[in-house]
Amino acid sequence: MVQWDYEVFWKETMNQIRSEKDEQEFAMWFNVEYIRATEKEIFVAVPSSFYRDQLIERRYQQLLETKLRNLTGKNIALVFEIKPREKAEETFGISDNREKTPRPNLSEGPKKAEKKKERHYQLNKDYTFDKYIIGDNNSFASNAALAIARNPGIAYNPLLIYGGVGLGKTHLMQAIGNYVYDNSGNKVIYITAESFTNEFIQGINEKKTAAFKNKYRFADVLLIDDIHFLENKWETQEELFHTFNALYDANKQIVFTCDRPVSELKKITERLRSRFERGLNVDLQPPKYETRCAILKMKIESKGIQIPDEVIALVSKNISTNIRDLESALTKLIAYAELIKKPITVEVAQEQLRDIFASPKQTNMSIEIIQRVVADYFSLSPNDLKGKKKTQNIVFPRQLSMYIAREITEYSTTELGQSFGGRDHTTVMHSCQKIEERIRSDPTLDSTIQTIIRMIKEYSARS
Repeated sequence: MVQWDYEVFWKETMNQIRSEKDEQEFAMWFNVEYIRATEKEIFVAVPSSFYRDQLIERRYQQLLETKLRNLTGKNIALVFEIKPREKAEETFGISDNREKTPRPNLSEGPKKAEKKKERHYQLNKDYTFDKYIIGDNNSFASNAALAIARNPGIAYNPLLIYGGVGLGKTHLMQAIGNYVYDNSGNKVIYITAESFTNEFIQGINEKKTAAFKNKYRFADVLLIDDIHFLENKWETQEELFHTFNALYDANKQIVFTCDRPVSELKKITERLRSRFERGLNVDLQPPKYETRCAILKMKIESKGIQIPDEVIALVSKNISTNIRDLESALTKLIAYAELIKKPITVEVAQEQLRDIFASPKQTNMSIEIIQRVVADYFSLSPNDLKGKKKTQNIVFPRQLSMYIAREITEYSTTELGQSFGGRDHTTVMHSCQKIEERIRSDPTLDSTIQTIIRMIKEYSARS
């Protein structure tokens, strides 16, 4: 049997990466050990499944395999084996119960195996109602989703959940799917709008449109994520329109998610827009402080780690945008504790998350500050921007302040409209479009906008 030894190539790969990365990043993420190799695989040891998942899914596997391919001239895959560091879990409160299987009690004798229903292959098993933290920002949406899950197709059909990135739209949608799937024999289909489009195109190319139609038009619950992707895809919109009608007429439940209100989708046919708006539309807002704390505590508990309450409070106070940003910060703290072998303290959190805390989107910029700075820049008062006057010297600064607020805050157009004298969200959309048009015709305007944004950040930092 031929013995393959790629260790020299592995060492050279590590040397190259060490020269490209800073010392802390290299120490944190490249503490992996060469084990053995076959012709097409290199086996390396990692300390935990958490480390493996982060390394494989989000960070450096592609970089490692590319460098190995450049060095060896072969496509070599990395295989990660878990070899826990000695006493790492006990020292830092980090446990990985997922890797442990309880020993059977042989004294009890053989037991009849119970057949367990397999998980739905399209749904994330962790996206359930009992793992969804409810706060003021999402209570209406979550209660509506639960009502739909208990009686699909009966009321609130269709359901459209909209909101910014990382606010839990997909979690809530899939919670409906998991609940229906676990508690009935109904056929549940989850798909993103992008995948729906790709399948539709493939069906046309392979002359299998009948199979495509049958797949989606005979579902009991159809969940389509990110319908904003359908903008400007006219044939796919036509197909979805007919699929919608078939399901709706058969009292089958339909659920959509979108990153904005349907009224803000520009390139959607009016008849499909009317279908999206026919049932119940609910929005998700960024979670408040108490909800953010609860979310972090649940995530921490599920991972089997220990983080002091004062660290949770620090992270919750400084990250106010969305759940995804909270999870990203938590992931970085866990990685630090596991790999650098230091407990997570307030000082550690402040140091490791300083870039995240300083990010403009985390500063919780107030609309009042934006209005004040823009008004000062144009020698106006904030009341001018919120008032009803439509003279040119006021209209342009008002539109500009709406545009800047839309760019550097997480507020919805509805919220912005209310802050500018109770205006409708369509006024905010129109203002943003006007500024975008002026930027295209006047390149110097973008420089002015960046100057004002810098002044806003400086003012906010002093406040």
